Amino acid sequence: MVEASIIEERLREAFPEAVHIAIEDLTGTKDHYSAMIAAPEFENKNRIEQHKLVYAALGELMDGAIHALSLQTFTPGGWAARGQSII
Repeated sequence: MVEASIIEERLREAFPEAVHIAIEDLTGTKDHYSAMIAAPEFENKNRIEQHKLVYAALGELMDGAIHALSLQTFTPGGWAARGQSII
């Protein structure tokens, strides 16, 4: 189990220019999460490559502490196209 704040901290370190990062504990058990990330690091990468970057950022947490992770990744342009604001 891992706190959502730890996941968010890891992602903010890996994607310092992210325009959006949101983590949700899906079951309340601190091991099933969803993450929504919009970051320029995803530019010119396909979805699999984007998800690999996220998995790399979470490192050893993906070896057991996080049992399931639902991911939605966006470039800043893709995020804005969804009608979401870029801070």
